[in-house]
Amino acid sequence: MGRAFKWLFYLIILGFLGLLAYSYAGPFLDPEFAPEAQEIRIPVELDAQ
Repeated sequence: MGRAFKWLFYLIILGFLGLLAYSYAGPFLDPEFAPEAQEIRIPVELDAQ
């Protein structure tokens, strides 16, 4: 059981280091996660009397 926790701990540390490396290398790899911006116009009628 102790061996499983040790491997789980190693995997968590490795995953954290991988995310940290990706966060620093991300701008150089140029991932495009943001959606394209587009303008949406919807006409609105107001009943003001």
